[in-house]
Amino acid sequence: MTIRDPRTITVLLADDHTAIRSGLRMILDSDPDIEVVGEAADGAVAVSQVLALKPDVVLMDIRMPGTDGIAATRIITSETGSRVLVLTSFEIDEYVFDSLRAGAGGYLLKSASADALLHAIRSVHAGDGVLAPEVTRTVIDAFAAVREHTPAPVPALDTLTGREREVFDLIGEGLSNRQIATRLGVSETTVKTHVARVLHKLDLQSRIQAAILAHESR
Repeated sequence: MTIRDPRTITVLLADDHTAIRSGLRMILDSDPDIEVVGEAADGAVAVSQVLALKPDVVLMDIRMPGTDGIAATRIITSETGSRVLVLTSFEIDEYVFDSLRAGAGGYLLKSASADALLHAIRSVHAGDGVLAPEVTRTVIDAFAAVREHTPAPVPALDTLTGREREVFDLIGEGLSNRQIATRLGVSETTVKTHVARVLHKLDLQSRIQAAILAHESR
């Protein structure tokens, strides 16, 4: 039985194009710290593969037959500990918005370089958020518009402790867990714990959602 290095980031590829999965596998296989543990050609298979293989990160396409990537992302982020990085050809506002609402930890375009993809996988695995530069403005505008027209109450920020509020505000500044740890003089593990508590208390599914809320709450 092969013993996996605990530092290895395991990844599942979900895309309905075999050639794209093969290309992604070649890129990821070039990195000794990343291991592709499975592939899926549609959202339903991706969900079943995640339940069976428990990958750290799922690279998720949006347009797939049957269960699409957004629906699969919603299930994966709500029922498993795997993180989702959406990797798609589309920068359509609705896709960006729905993916992040479903709990995706990042949104990247397939035009991204190999280095950008590897960096994004590491960032999402570490609990940081990743957005393609092409869609950052779209995300902020979309969430702002929804909050303006939705009667749902704003999450109660006063439920956060003083330290959690500090972490929340730093997330809004775009800082990574490592940068927050340095700023506050605590360990990165401690920051991850605070981030998890912030998301739970504010009923948010991703760090990106927290960043947008923090940006709007200033």
